[in-house]
Amino acid sequence: MAANLPKYTIAERFGKQTCSTGSAWEPKLGYSRAVRKGHVIAVTGTVGIGADGKYTPDVAAQARRSLEIIQGAIEALGGKMTDVIRTRLFVTDIAEWEKVASVHGQVFGEIRPATTIVQVAKLIDADALIEIEVDAIVD
Repeated sequence: MAANLPKYTIAERFGKQTCSTGSAWEPKLGYSRAVRKGHVIAVTGTVGIGADGKYTPDVAAQARRSLEIIQGAIEALGGKMTDVIRTRLFVTDIAEWEKVASVHGQVFGEIRPATTIVQVAKLIDADALIEIEVDAIVD
């Protein structure tokens, strides 16, 4: 896993394990980076923001960073990337889909989760080019 990942904090809330990355958005919107209930882990939409709080202008690099943050959250909750059964990719420019697909394929090529990629008008942060969310089932 990559260096400079956020600090993952696990808490018990209402019979679920929640994972926080300390994002300023988490308390504002009232969500967790990831939640585990039983064998299921759901990871919220995750942008590829750098450890310095900035974005690279390259969608592939943002996708890679997003997946690194997601991997950290899944592992913090006791899962692995091979447990991922579903990914959803939201991009601001669908013409860039091949760059995103290449990164997704590097991570999930053998895992083959169900996947959706759609273009959205805008993400919550104007410099974010992609947001990824995943679901996993841990055996």
